[in-house]
Amino acid sequence: MGLKDKLVTWARVKSPWVFHMNTGACNACDIEVIAALMPRYDIERFGIILVGSPRHADVMIGTGSITKQMTPRFKRLYEQMPEPKFVIAVGNCAISGGVFKGCYNIEGGYDKIVPVDMYVPGCPPKPEAIIDAVAKLIGKLQGG
Repeated sequence: MGLKDKLVTWARVKSPWVFHMNTGACNACDIEVIAALMPRYDIERFGIILVGSPRHADVMIGTGSITKQMTPRFKRLYEQMPEPKFVIAVGNCAISGGVFKGCYNIEGGYDKIVPVDMYVPGCPPKPEAIIDAVAKLIGKLQGG
């Protein structure tokens, strides 16, 4: 691993940039993700910054059931992320389709579309669980 690669890895560990993606949800998980970003929980203390473009993101936090119409968009946004890229599936809908599993327009979990690195179960999961998943992902980046 060269000096440049070490520097990039260090920067990603110290300040992972996160892109939030909703693929068709009731918005309960979105509210919990936003709550994790608010001052009460202050996820920025870990250096995590929310960005508006997948081209700037290291981590994609996805919420909601993936619909057939959203699948190509989700894939395209994932492909726009620079390497190495990570995905966190937040909520039962993102993990397996949740209460919408078996519906005619639902693909299922995110792992059928893109590789998923962390799962946060719950309907909706608490902000503490989302923060824990991000912290574990940072530990994974550090190699621990």
